[in-house]
Amino acid sequence: MRNIAISFVISLALIFVSFQTVGIKQYKVRKIVIDPGHGGRDPGTHGSFSNEKDVVLKISLELKRIINENIPDVQVVLTRSDDSFPSLAQRSKIANDLEADLFISIHANWLSNPNVTGTETYVMATKNIGRNFEVAKRENSVILLEENYKETYQNFDPKSIESYILFSLTQNAFHEKSVQFASLVEKQFKERVGRRSLGVKQSSLQLLWSTAMPSALIEVGYLSNAKEERYLNDKRNQVYIASGIYRAIRDYKKEIEQSK
Repeated sequence: MRNIAISFVISLALIFVSFQTVGIKQYKVRKIVIDPGHGGRDPGTHGSFSNEKDVVLKISLELKRIINENIPDVQVVLTRSDDSFPSLAQRSKIANDLEADLFISIHANWLSNPNVTGTETYVMATKNIGRNFEVAKRENSVILLEENYKETYQNFDPKSIESYILFSLTQNAFHEKSVQFASLVEKQFKERVGRRSLGVKQSSLQLLWSTAMPSALIEVGYLSNAKEERYLNDKRNQVYIASGIYRAIRDYKKEIEQSK
């Protein structure tokens, strides 16, 4: 645990240094990293005929296309553009090295109850109760598929409640803007895309914790629901979902760049 604490302090310091040095950049959105969840040997969740890794990659590619067409001055980088398996550390490193202004991780949800449907967007925070903690454990468990994960993540155990205690020591420096963006995503899903929005939620997700910019993890729907699985695999609906996220990015960009 001592190694985890040291790693936490160092990471936190780097985040705050980054926040202090971006200066005026904090009011601009010029670089966006889109992270299609899972990939390669990690299929993520699944439905009766599809895997999460494939669905979210298609939506991510559509999102990049739409941003490029409508906001050409914004640089868009994908953490993966094929069926590869970047580690969580590599995904956040891509965003941090780029000094991105926004990090968006796209996922598809799953529950043992096949009747649950809807979208939800997660931001980094300290609320790890009930299903939020279950989501955190599932999304963080990808760490176990990585080689040398104990060294990379300083013995962080995604299944242990003790490993999450350190997440509660502080709020991410970018929490407010992350919530602002996440709220716009869910608003678009509900009002424009016609989805059932389950709202903005908070949980200790390693991927969001290690990114030094406003970040959100978007769950676009439940593959465990047969109707929603068909919806998420339809090309037109993938474009609708990507368009909703794009409009949230557009509105977020406008709001923060006018709020000096």
